[in-house]
Amino acid sequence: MKPILQKEFDKNKLYETNHTNPPSELKTGDPSGTNRRNFLKQSVLGGISLAALTGVPVTDVMAHSTASVQKNSSPSDLKITDMRVAVVREGGQKPIIRIDTNQGIYGYGEVRDGADPRYALMLKSRLLGLNPCNVEQIWKIIYQFGNHGRQAGGVCAVEMAMWDLAGKAWNVPAWQLLGGRYRDKIRMYADTPSIADEDRFKEVMKLRLEQGFTWIKMDLMLEMIQNEPDTIVNKKFWDSIPGGLGQYNTRDYMNYGSALHPFTQVQVTEKGLDMLAGFVDRARSIIGTEMPLAVDHFGHFDYNNMIRLGRKLDPYRLAFLEDMVAWMYTDQWKRITEAIETPTCTGEDIYSLKGGFKELIDKRAVGIIHPDIASSGGLLETKRIGDYAEENGIPMAMHMAGLPITLMASVHCAAATQNFLALEHHSVDTPWYNNLVVMTGSKPMFEHGFANVPLDSPGLGIELNEDEVRRRLDPRFEIYGYFNPTPEWNDKNSHDRTWS
Repeated sequence: MKPILQKEFDKNKLYETNHTNPPSELKTGDPSGTNRRNFLKQSVLGGISLAALTGVPVTDVMAHSTASVQKNSSPSDLKITDMRVAVVREGGQKPIIRIDTNQGIYGYGEVRDGADPRYALMLKSRLLGLNPCNVEQIWKIIYQFGNHGRQAGGVCAVEMAMWDLAGKAWNVPAWQLLGGRYRDKIRMYADTPSIADEDRFKEVMKLRLEQGFTWIKMDLMLEMIQNEPDTIVNKKFWDSIPGGLGQYNTRDYMNYGSALHPFTQVQVTEKGLDMLAGFVDRARSIIGTEMPLAVDHFGHFDYNNMIRLGRKLDPYRLAFLEDMVAWMYTDQWKRITEAIETPTCTGEDIYSLKGGFKELIDKRAVGIIHPDIASSGGLLETKRIGDYAEENGIPMAMHMAGLPITLMASVHCAAATQNFLALEHHSVDTPWYNNLVVMTGSKPMFEHGFANVPLDSPGLGIELNEDEVRRRLDPRFEIYGYFNPTPEWNDKNSHDRTWS
């Protein structure tokens, strides 16, 4: 046996003799530690710390640690005992939740990027004592506490964690619990920010090609032309209000970032349209015509101007035009879709099939649906959304701007959904992104622009790299630390039923 593995076995032996102050990754609601020790006997992986993996190939660790052991728990006896949070800072706050059980296994979920971790914590009192393998039942219990956009983040994080737990309990990947897989690799599309400087833009686009991506999305924002004269109508009015034309400055309810598209009276002149089309032309000259190229983040202006922009971009045969107007304007989406040749796409902020996707699909209002698993309802609901779209001849791309937890949850869903096209990677340029987790299977997370579907590891197929996560914790959420106890969220003090 390798010395590093012997060291871990010795550490677990010592813990069994004197089970006080257990490693943080093994803490559960079982004060005696009995169930935890039983689980360690069933799964040696439970006692291998990520620090101990340093310098040892993951395949070697997996081979030694899983030899002749029973990895699954007793699924019918599982009970949720705790929920804790750690908030990572990566382009904004990104909360990770960990749900613990009475058998020592735990599941990870992630609240939507930029959302409040309390969206998840307020659900804790509704979950304690429930069996996490009853994923759909739990989802129906907490569904009422989600809403569109980031307000769905808590419900979706819990749902992700339930699939991670259920997979670990039954010792199968999450995609298997969703009905099986259609593919072993998930095509990724790389998000590329707005860059007006031509030389810098070329560098980034060429980098995407070197990284192996076969699909690219670029931003095409009004901010790229706002300093050019005679390009934008009504610009001076919005410049006089804090935030200007910054579409993500939403602190002031009455600024441009908070104004829905029909209510800004911003228009783009022919010169402005030509300049925006010029950025797309520049991208096509770098990547060629074979690679799908999608466009996003236009700004807040009405559907008439979006139709004019769409027609200007039609010759470039783009993969899709994303979020041209707010998702709830179904009839406006239908007008845009019927007026241009390029596929239209929306959905990253829609909560559930019935919450908005169904109407868009029924009316054929968009060419592609675009759920984010951290807002749409989680893995199973997103698969339902994809399946319903498939029945109506509409494909599904997937938005994703989260950490590897959300990414891998999306991978499992994409693997199980036939009409899937591509999954977004929003953090391509974060050098430590992949280091936040360790893959528990035999393959790396990414290879040549594709994400590998975990075929030989249970649940979501990942464990947190505690050292890296601790380094990246958001100091604004110091109260949560690295999964600090959250007893203040234990008690349920309301009657939640929505009918009489």
